[in-house]
Amino acid sequence: MILKELSVLNYKNITHAGIVCSSKLNCFLGNNGMGKTNLLDAIYYLSFCKSHIHTPEKQIIHKEEDICVVQGKYDYNDQSEDIFCAMRRGQRKQFKRNQKAYEKLSEHIGLLPLVIVSPDDSELIRGGSDERRRLLDVIISQHDKSYLHALIQYNKALMQRNLMLKNQSSDKTLYEVLEMQLSMHGRLIYEKRKNLIEEFVPLFADYYQTICQSAENVSLQYISQLTKGPLDVQLSANRERERIVGYTLYGIHKDELEMMLDDRLMRHVGSQGQNKTFLIALKLAQYTFLTVHGTTKPILLLDDIFDKLDAERVEQIIQLVSGDQFGQIFMTDTNRKYLDRILLTINQDFSLFKIEKGEVSAMNE
Repeated sequence: MILKELSVLNYKNITHAGIVCSSKLNCFLGNNGMGKTNLLDAIYYLSFCKSHIHTPEKQIIHKEEDICVVQGKYDYNDQSEDIFCAMRRGQRKQFKRNQKAYEKLSEHIGLLPLVIVSPDDSELIRGGSDERRRLLDVIISQHDKSYLHALIQYNKALMQRNLMLKNQSSDKTLYEVLEMQLSMHGRLIYEKRKNLIEEFVPLFADYYQTICQSAENVSLQYISQLTKGPLDVQLSANRERERIVGYTLYGIHKDELEMMLDDRLMRHVGSQGQNKTFLIALKLAQYTFLTVHGTTKPILLLDDIFDKLDAERVEQIIQLVSGDQFGQIFMTDTNRKYLDRILLTINQDFSLFKIEKGEVSAMNE
């Protein structure tokens, strides 16, 4: 899959950009705060119908404008895909594929697989468990519609049950119906998360050791309450306790993904360089997993990835992303130090762009 053309209007501080993209490497140079990350976020938006950094819709539209438009023209297995998104203040956003609006945005997820490596990934290590569950959801939902459907249905039932608990409802029949739904959808989600981790960890560990060139052992440990038995049984047994606290205490929404370095929690022992290497290896493993399980290579977004890394690790990353196993890449940096080394390594088609105060312009080599 290749993003051939990108058009952006009033997306955050990007007032207008029209870009013809390279099929391999697209590089955006500029100082901090100029809009490099926002441009990558616009590409992410076309794949996921939302911002990578969870920006509220009303803050996505440029502060002095009333409408925002992002449009991408893709080459997907020798067929063209035109994806269009428009947002107006106070109105519901429009999302269209080849001029036809989606009935549900969930129908779009997975069409344009994408992996982003970003400074915000640090929250996966130091943030709450919801960040790590979201990573699992993003990976699996891009290639498995049954998982996405189960996740949506689970969250609907959970919201309804939490409302009942908050309102001190005593409707036993409705509780049982919702708990049956939570158990059924939760079991599917649990099994697919567990299977993902089993396949994913060897890929991840291999990337980590390749980048850091050491024997450090990294792993991911998936922890779920569903290992204790059927979820509906747990919910029924603890219903009165949950009515006291006012929300559901048991289920896959409480799952944890522990990130480990030599059998210790990464957030407790990892240095800045180790954390950065851990996260980059995690995302490269995600890319490989999606390539294996999908019908096309994902787009790879690399946002300021070389900060806090020593020269040896930078060199390994450059060698990895320059290889044929990776497809189209969009990357940002503040200078050309590492960029020029990548360009020399790949010896393939590339495009250079400069971003300054939200304006994007093509650069000569």
